[in-house]
Amino acid sequence: MKKILFLTGTRADFSKIKSLIQTLEKQQDFEVYIFVTGMHLQEVYGYTLIEIERCNFKNIHTFKNHTHETTMDLTLAKTIEGLSAYCKAVNPDMIVVHGDRVETLAGAIVGSLNNILVAHIEGGEISGTVDELIRHSVSKLSHIHFVSNKQAQKRLIQMGEIKESIFTIGSPDVDIMFSDHLPDLITAQAYYKIDFEKYAIVMFHPVTTEIKEMQQYVQNFVTSLLQDNHNYIVIFPNNDLGSQFILEEYERLKGNERFRIFPSLRFEYFLTLLKNSQFIIGNSSAGIREAPYYGIPIINIGTRQQNRAVHADIINTDYSEKGIKKALSIINSHKVKSVENDFGHGNSNELFLQCLNKTDIWQLNHQKQFRDSN
Repeated sequence: MKKILFLTGTRADFSKIKSLIQTLEKQQDFEVYIFVTGMHLQEVYGYTLIEIERCNFKNIHTFKNHTHETTMDLTLAKTIEGLSAYCKAVNPDMIVVHGDRVETLAGAIVGSLNNILVAHIEGGEISGTVDELIRHSVSKLSHIHFVSNKQAQKRLIQMGEIKESIFTIGSPDVDIMFSDHLPDLITAQAYYKIDFEKYAIVMFHPVTTEIKEMQQYVQNFVTSLLQDNHNYIVIFPNNDLGSQFILEEYERLKGNERFRIFPSLRFEYFLTLLKNSQFIIGNSSAGIREAPYYGIPIINIGTRQQNRAVHADIINTDYSEKGIKKALSIINSHKVKSVENDFGHGNSNELFLQCLNKTDIWQLNHQKQFRDSN
């Protein structure tokens, strides 16, 4: 029996690995462990450990890696310490990490330095800010790559990864997006006491490499929303450096009947609300990934998603009030074009399982090799 350890530090990365965990838990040949840390254990962000526990997974381990004072490097060090101790207790055959978070980097470091296979979900993609540095670093520390599309595969090969270690499975959150288990809109609105007939979604995250300007950027954003006339469902940012500026500005929205503010939303409920929204505004990857699949208009602000592989019809704007207001003035008449999405077909979990059931993947050399491109 192979022991598979999944690491999750945010609601976003959990949405990417949830269907994979659920699929493996049903298999007799795999024993699944989940190391839960980061935002999941912070009350200010909704204590989303609850959402993981609701799934009734067998082996959940929690580790608090973050305090308000810690910087990203100290969070990394603390996560490494906690995960290393847990790995010594569990002795996993594989650690599965996702994306470009500090916790992801910790998982890759612990695995690679302890002779444990590291599998990276959604490597080979480009975005911006420090996230991209972390994502590519994780790829170089990982032995196995589960990518979303051929473009990501090509980039990993450019980075010297061997083709035999790269498996294209799509983006796993698409599995949930088109599942039969999403709540209907009435249920989702009742659950969160949202009585808007029409509304838009707000998701705005800090950009760590623009920390000096972040306070002004979010002031411009919130002022623009207050001067607009749409109803908004506002979801807290992630806990990166600069998030406090955003939370402080969101205080200005409280008491305004056009705004409903939430630390977090259950992913399935979020998808239903997104699917039925007028548009999404901010700088979240949800505007690049989830929204296009549902044909939802997107206003993308600033640089956070600048280099993302975009398969969507997006209105881009800078951080200025003028730019944001202009985007909001045309959003109601904006017609979304049909686009070719390249993030899978909702069967990532099945493809993931097929890969793990092959003996070849377990025989990959733990000693990484650099493959020169032809």
